[in-house]
Amino acid sequence: MKLENKKIELQSELRQWPVQLNLINTRAPFLENADILVAADCAAYAYADFHREFIKDHVTMIGCPKLDDNNFYENKLTELLKLNKINSITVVRMSVPCCGGIVTSVKNAMLRSEKIVNYKEVVINTDGTIK
Repeated sequence: MKLENKKIELQSELRQWPVQLNLINTRAPFLENADILVAADCAAYAYADFHREFIKDHVTMIGCPKLDDNNFYENKLTELLKLNKINSITVVRMSVPCCGGIVTSVKNAMLRSEKIVNYKEVVINTDGTIK
């Protein structure tokens, strides 16, 4: 049996640049009235349909809660929430313990900014399935 390699044309759903949370300007115009996706770096590699299911129609911010400074994330997100009207935040993280920091940063930022927005959390297993 011969398997054919067929190229499938996919379109990126990314709406803005940069995507690294560390680099995003908290006064960027694309943040106003935005639905925010805060994703752990590894999640997009683990979940095959990440663009279509999560990035589409969202302003995307990525970071690694194990390797980066979660206090910086929390402060940045607090400022971002204070300066902009944010409609919602979706956090996509991996099921591994080190990813919990990204959730804590987002929740603390909402509390500190006194702006509680619609919130959703999605956990991706290491086998690429949604928990």
